[in-house]
Amino acid sequence: MPLAIVRGGGDLATGVIYRLWRVGFTVLVLEVPRPMAIRLPVSVAQAIYEGLHVIGEMRTRRVASVDQTPDDGDVGVLVDPLGTSIAELRPDVLVDAIMAKRNYGTRKDMAPRVIAIGPGFCAPRDVHAVVETLRGHNLGRVITNGEAAPDTGVPGEIGGETANRVVRSPAAGIARFAVSIGDRVESGQIIGDVDGMPIEVKISGVVRGLIHPSVRVAVGMKIGDVDPRAARENCFSISDKSLAIGGGVLEAALANFAFRFHPCHIFNHCETDDKAMRKL
Repeated sequence: MPLAIVRGGGDLATGVIYRLWRVGFTVLVLEVPRPMAIRLPVSVAQAIYEGLHVIGEMRTRRVASVDQTPDDGDVGVLVDPLGTSIAELRPDVLVDAIMAKRNYGTRKDMAPRVIAIGPGFCAPRDVHAVVETLRGHNLGRVITNGEAAPDTGVPGEIGGETANRVVRSPAAGIARFAVSIGDRVESGQIIGDVDGMPIEVKISGVVRGLIHPSVRVAVGMKIGDVDPRAARENCFSISDKSLAIGGGVLEAALANFAFRFHPCHIFNHCETDDKAMRKL
């Protein structure tokens, strides 16, 4: 099976990982020792903390080295923030899904197909393709000549709310929460503290994300997210935005396989070559 390496295991990266995994890629995810993902139930990064984490029907598990890259259908998650394993494994597809708004060393010579999501990259200078992450008409669109829209600094609108849905740290230290993801909260409610400084939510809804309690946070850092739509079940499934971005990455990845792989290698079925190629 073709190998895809994804740098980053947050909630947007997880939509990418899921799409690649669903069509049959072997997927290895590279993360930092303490991921700062917020939507942990739907983030592959949670496997770093738990060892094994299941998202829908997709199993993810932490591995200690490239030699442990799963070949049984699980997604492997490896602590490798510098991406040193990329040269060793020589993946067929490399995706930068760190969402750092800048390039931390991903180059298009690292794999036959290198794709980045969001701002900070230019195709074809840095990577073969960039996938748009800004909500709106172009969400998930594949860009092969140019860049994604620049970071606006304003969270995307959900249920009529933008900046107010984000919970930010009032101090530096360790966040302690009195609520869990999926809980209902009201505007003005104190949901915990950071070294004694209260954490207050600004809108009513359900808690969609909380940073892992082992992560040291800085003043003003995003540590939580409230969804005003108040649909608890949405907290535990991959979002529409993540899947749209994942679809764009999948399009960009498979577009290069016409001359490298027979489609049967990916989809586990064979027709005639002509019929299979038309499906791509």
